Amino acid sequence: MTGAKKKKKSMLWSKMHTPQCEDIIQWCRRRLPILDWAPHYNLKENLLPDTVSGIMLAVQQVTQGLAFAVLSSVHPVFGLYGSLFPAIIYAIFGMGRHVATGTFALTSLISANAVERIVPQNIQNLTTQSNTSVLGLSDFEMQRIRVAAAVSFLGGVIQVAMFVLQLGSATFIVTEPVISAMTTGAATHVVTSQVKYLLGIKMPYISGPLGFFYIYAYVFENIKSVRLEALLLSLLSIVVLVLVKELNEQFKRKIKVVLPVDLVLIIAASFACYCTNMENTYGLEVVGHIPQGIPSPRAPPMSILSAVITEAFGVALVGYVASLALAQGSAKKFKYSIDDNQEFLAHGLSNIVSSFFFCIPSAAAMGRTAGLYSTGAKTQVACLISCIFVLIVIYAIGPLLYWLPMCVLASIIVVGLKGMLIQFRDLKKYWNVDKIDWGIWVSTYVFTICFAANVGLLFGVVCTIAIVIGRFPRAMTLNIKNMKEMEFKVKTEMESETLQQVKIVSINNPLVFLNAKKFYTDLMNIIQKENACNQPLDDISKCEQNTLLNSLSNGNCNEEALQSCPNEKYSLILDCSGFTFFDYSGVSMLVEVYMDCKGRNVDVLLAHCTASLIKAMKYYGNLDSEKPIFFESVSAAISHIHANKNLSKFNDHSEV
Repeated sequence: MTGAKKKKKSMLWSKMHTPQCEDIIQWCRRRLPILDWAPHYNLKENLLPDTVSGIMLAVQQVTQGLAFAVLSSVHPVFGLYGSLFPAIIYAIFGMGRHVATGTFALTSLISANAVERIVPQNIQNLTTQSNTSVLGLSDFEMQRIRVAAAVSFLGGVIQVAMFVLQLGSATFIVTEPVISAMTTGAATHVVTSQVKYLLGIKMPYISGPLGFFYIYAYVFENIKSVRLEALLLSLLSIVVLVLVKELNEQFKRKIKVVLPVDLVLIIAASFACYCTNMENTYGLEVVGHIPQGIPSPRAPPMSILSAVITEAFGVALVGYVASLALAQGSAKKFKYSIDDNQEFLAHGLSNIVSSFFFCIPSAAAMGRTAGLYSTGAKTQVACLISCIFVLIVIYAIGPLLYWLPMCVLASIIVVGLKGMLIQFRDLKKYWNVDKIDWGIWVSTYVFTICFAANVGLLFGVVCTIAIVIGRFPRAMTLNIKNMKEMEFKVKTEMESETLQQVKIVSINNPLVFLNAKKFYTDLMNIIQKENACNQPLDDISKCEQNTLLNSLSNGNCNEEALQSCPNEKYSLILDCSGFTFFDYSGVSMLVEVYMDCKGRNVDVLLAHCTASLIKAMKYYGNLDSEKPIFFESVSAAISHIHANKNLSKFNDHSEV
C-alpha cells in the first residue's frame, strides 16, 4: 500500500514538474515571436511590399547610422554596425511588426556623454596614432567605441533585468504627454548638437546642465567663424529634403515607389565634393575613411561599467519608452497586440548582443518606423531585407562615402527629426482636452532642454504621479459606488425576432492614466460575459463588479471581447455622472471604447456628461456627428434607443 502511494506521489510530482512538449512550444512562441508569424508568412502578398520597404529602410539605416555614430562621438563606421545587428535581434524577439530598430538619436546623445567624459578629445594627441588595431582605426577611435559598447551592454542588462522583474506592466505611469515632451526636447538637443556641422564651426564638446544654452552662446560669440559654403550647402540640403519628402507624402497614393531623396542627396553631394575637392578648397569637413568588413566580436570592457551606469540607465529607460510608444502605435494602427514586458527583453538583447560587435546603443526611431508605414511594410521581413543592403554597404560601398560632407549628413539628421519636432502641435490638443496635461508637457520639455532626456522623463513621471495623488483625495470624499451593470432585453418585431440588449454601466470614479486600461479591460469583460444567444428573451440579470481603482495594473483585453452573436444588437449606455475628473489618457480610452464598439455594430451612448468631457471627446476623436451620443440622463438615452427601434420598425413596414 505504501509503495503504491509513493508511486502515485512520484507520478503527480513528475506531472507537476516535467514540462510538456506543448508548454515548451507555447513558451518559445511567446518569447520568440518570429516563430509565431514566420510560418504563416504569405510570400505572394507580403514579399514585394516588404522588399520595397526594406530597400527604402536600408537607405535610412545607412544615413542615420553614419550620422548618429558621429552624434555618439565615435567613428561613422560603427553606426553601420549599429544599423545591422540590433535590427536582426529585434526581428527575432520583438513583437512590433512595423518597428525599425537601429541607431537612435536620443540614445546616441546620452552615450556621447560617457564617451566624451572617459575618452575626451584632448587626449587624442597623447594616444598612439598607429593603424594596427581593429579595422585599421587608431587606438583613440577604438577606446571611444569600447566606451559606447559598454554603455550599450549595461543598458541592455538593465532592460533584461526589468524584463525579469516584470516591470513592463508598470509602463502605464509614463503617459503620452510625458513621452511627447521628452522626445521633443531630446530632438531639440539633437538639432542643437548638429549646429556646428550645419555652420561649419569648430566647437568643443559642451554638455551638462544648461549645456543647450551654452552651445548657442558659443555660436553667437564665434559667429564670424561660420563657413558660408557649409551654411549654403546645409540650407540647400534641408530645402531639397523637406520639399521632396512633402511631395512624396502628397503623391504616395499615386506613385508606387517614393523617391529615396536621402540616397540621391548623398550620392550627389559626395560626387560634387569629390569633383570640386571641397575638403581642401573650401575646408568642408567630410565623413572620411570608412573601413570595409565586420570585425571579430569582442566583449565590452567590464572595468568601466561602474563609470557609465548613469548613461546606461538613461539609454535603458529613454530607449525603451520611445520604442514602446512606437510599437504601441503600430499595434493600434494595424490591429494587433504587443506584450510590454517582451519589448524589454527584445531591446535588452538587441543592446547586449550588439555591444560585442562594436555597436552604439540602439532603439526604434520614429522616422524609420514612419517610413515603414508609408512604404507599405507588412512584417519584420522588411527590416531583415534592409540588413542585407546594409551588409552590401559595409563590404562594398562604404569607402565611396569618404567625400560625403558632414553638413549634408547633419541636414539629413535635422530633417529626419521632423516627426519629433512637430509634436509641438500637441500643445493645442492637450490645452483643449486637459490643461494639467498641457502643463506637464511644458514642464517636462523645459526640464529635458535644461538637463537631459532621462532627467526630463523622470521629472515628467514624478510630476504626473504627484498631481494624480493630489487630485484623488478630492474624489475620494464623494460617494463612490462600485460599477453596476444592468441589462435589459427588448424584443423587437422585424422580419425575424431579434434580440436587442441595452446595458447601462454606471462609473463612479475618476478616469486617468492610472486606471484607463483597467477601465477598458473591465468594460470589455462585462460585454464578453454576455451569452444572450443561449438565454431566453425576457431574462433580466443584475450583477455588481468592482471595476476602477481595485488594481492599478496594466490590463489587457482580448480582441474577441466585443464579438456578439450574429442576431443580437447591443446598446451600451455609460453613465458618466461619477467622472469627478479625467485626463488625456482617460479621454483617449473613452474614445477608443466608442470607436471599437462602433466597428462591431455596438451603439454607445453617454449620459450625464459634463461640458468639459463633451468638449474634450469631440476635440480628441472623430465622433459620429449623424447620431447623438451625449444625453442629459440615462432615461433620455433609453428613450432615444426605443425611438430608433420604433423608427426602424416603421421603415420596415413602409418598405413592405
